[in-house]
Order: sequence, then C-alpha cells, then structure tokens
Amino acid sequence: MAGHSQFKNIMYRKGAQDAKRAKVFTKIIRELTSAARAGLPDPDANPRLRAAVTAARAANMPKDTIERAIKRGAGGGEDANFESVRYEGYGPGGVAIIVEALTDNRNRTVSDIRTAFSKYGGNLGETNSVSFMFERKGVIRYSGKAASPEVMFEAALEAGAEDVQSEGEVHEVVCAAEDFSSVRDALEARFGAPDEARLGWRPLTTVPVDAEAASSLIKLLDVLEDNDDVQAVSANFEIADDVMARLIA
Repeated sequence: MAGHSQFKNIMYRKGAQDAKRAKVFTKIIRELTSAARAGLPDPDANPRLRAAVTAARAANMPKDTIERAIKRGAGGGEDANFESVRYEGYGPGGVAIIVEALTDNRNRTVSDIRTAFSKYGGNLGETNSVSFMFERKGVIRYSGKAASPEVMFEAALEAGAEDVQSEGEVHEVVCAAEDFSSVRDALEARFGAPDEARLGWRPLTTVPVDAEAASSLIKLLDVLEDNDDVQAVSANFEIADDVMARLIA
C-alpha cells in the first residue's frame, strides 16, 4: 500500500526509541550481562555478546561500562541471573505483537505486560498465539553514509542476504537467521561495524491501522518498550506516514 511502508514505520519507531538513552543503556547492560553469562565472555566467540557490544557502541555507551557488564556476567553472580521470556498478544486494530524480555522475576514482568495490553485495548495471549505470523530474521543496519544504496545492495546480496532496503539515512539488510553471523561478518569486513545487528521477528503480513487505533497502539508500544525488562517489541502494523509522524512527535 502506497504510503504505508513497514520499513518507514520501523525507522520512525526506532528514532523515538533512540531518544530514551537512559532506558536504552539499562536494557543493553542487561543483555551484555546475560549474554556473557550464557556463553563465552569473548565477543568474537559469542555471537549474542557481539551483537550486544555492537548495540552498546551504537548507543555511545562508555567502554568501561561495557567491560564491567561483561565481567559481571562472566563472574556468574546472582545479579546476572536473568532469563529470556517471550510474550505474545494482540494490540488495537488486531495488530499482532511479540514482546521479548530478560527478567529476574517472571511474575512481575508478566503482570506489567498484561496490564499494558489491557489498558490500551489489547489482549495478552498464550505462547505461539501470534508468532506464526512472523519469521525469525537477522537484521543489520548501517548509516546511509556507509555506502551508496547500490553498493550496499550488491555487497549484501553477495554476502548472502535476502533483502536490502535503503531509506533516507539508513540501510537495512535482512537475512535468514542461520546466515546472520556470516552476513554480518562479511559486511563488517567491508563497511566496518554496523549501527545495529540482531536477530528479530519480521511480520509475514502486515495490518493497516487507522488513525484512531494507531493512537492506542503507539501508546501500548511505548509503554512496553519503556519497561526495563523488555528488550524488543515486534508488531505487524502499517500506519500512514503522516499519521505516524504526528503520533511520535
């Protein structure tokens, strides 16, 4: 649908999220600690940790803060005992939503998530209630300054990527989950470290959302993303560019 680019929607949302630096740091530190605890404390030998370090650098996190978080996780202390959980449900307008979290208290987290869904006209469902509408993909983002759209497109496809979208100041490369590490490494060797590199949920289909439902939906997504336990939120909505711009202004 013209004017309803899912890619643009993602970029709008990402811009709004990046403004919340304090919350971003909290989430990244938690992921650094958990990734180091779950695997080796060496980013070169631990893909999950490497992705977390990439996110930390993109957020301009101080080097000593990154190193402290990794050491804390590698030490295996009780403060590093977080577990990964996934919640699924429907938001306003019938939009499917997946919430990924790292928590040290499942009861607290599910209560917060359920309250958010209920308050803004959504419903928290069972595990796998909406995940069949998404697929797990690797997502690698570069600044538009890294290369021209043509050069990035050719390099990404040569590395094994499935799709490349360039919009304004952003290149987004999408690849199969199993190819994530090899595609990221190939692009990093050519263009340097990406601004973001992670595994995420990509919708197979999208749901157009009108202005009224969009207002409640964006509020719900904001509350979910603002929760310290929540690491990522994925949804299959499409909102017209002018409506999206007003809602996140």
